[in-house]
Amino acid sequence: MKVFFDQGTPVPLRKFLPEHQVATAYECGWSMLQNGELLDKVEKSGYEVFITTDTNLQYQQNLASRKIAIVVLLSTSWPKIKERVTEIITTVSQSQHNDYQEIKIT
Repeated sequence: MKVFFDQGTPVPLRKFLPEHQVATAYECGWSMLQNGELLDKVEKSGYEVFITTDTNLQYQQNLASRKIAIVVLLSTSWPKIKERVTEIITTVSQSQHNDYQEIKIT
C-alpha cells in the first residue's frame, strides 16, 4: 500500500510500516502545498493512505469526494505516537478508499 506522510507526521513512524511504500511531503518536494492542493497531488500520484496530524483537515476540506483514506494522529509528539504504533499499523493496513479515521494519542 502506498502511504503518504503529511508535513507534521513524525518520520520515525515509517520504520513501523515496512510492508508499505511510505513517502513524505518533504521527500516529494510538496512541503509548501496547502491541504487541498496536497491532497489532489497525493491522490493523483496513486497514494492510498494519507497520514496527518492536522486535526482541522476535516473542517477545512470537503473529504466526501476523496478516494484516499485519511488517518489523523491527534498529536505531533513522537514519544506519545510511538505508544500507539500498533493501533496505527492496524488502522493503516485496514484502510479503505475514502475512510476517515482519527487516532487518539494521549
